[in-house]
Amino acid sequence: MKLVVVTSNPHKAHEVAAFFSGIVSVTHVALECPELRSNDVGEIAREKAKYAYGELSTPLIVDDTAFEIDALNGFPGPYAAFVLDSIGNAGILRLMEGVKDRGARFTTAIAFADADGVRVFSGTIDGTITTAPRGREGFGYDPIFECNGTTLAEIPLAEKSRISHRARALSAFRDWFVQCKGNPS
Repeated sequence: MKLVVVTSNPHKAHEVAAFFSGIVSVTHVALECPELRSNDVGEIAREKAKYAYGELSTPLIVDDTAFEIDALNGFPGPYAAFVLDSIGNAGILRLMEGVKDRGARFTTAIAFADADGVRVFSGTIDGTITTAPRGREGFGYDPIFECNGTTLAEIPLAEKSRISHRARALSAFRDWFVQCKGNPS
């Protein structure tokens, strides 16, 4: 069985393909999906999956990720991609100058759509905001998000694929997928 990952972000598609290596064949489709405005990444992912399935009529997954910073009252939340494009990691670090509470978290919602409907799976990872970017791996906020003393940009993709918010959501999806949709191999 093949699984289509729908995203305009090739880095996300690469992470998903690496996660499912040897389990199911993953194909990337860069379809732009309208994005619902909501503070709930699960709801956003669900609506994107409905749209993508309506366009492609094939089993697929989409995701949406929130990046919440405690001292900024959860900002940027589900608007993480927009904020990254607008002010970047340097802007986030400027907002955090002199702030002691550096707690943050990523939450990813994976939505799977097929002829039976849409199911949503989520995963969260807690960490802190660094004072300067570190590492060359990953993408997005990875260089400024530290978990257990290491930024996500300082670890290889194979390790990130085991511990990240996306990995946790993908693990929940994989467990359900294998059990409910049959062994995909």
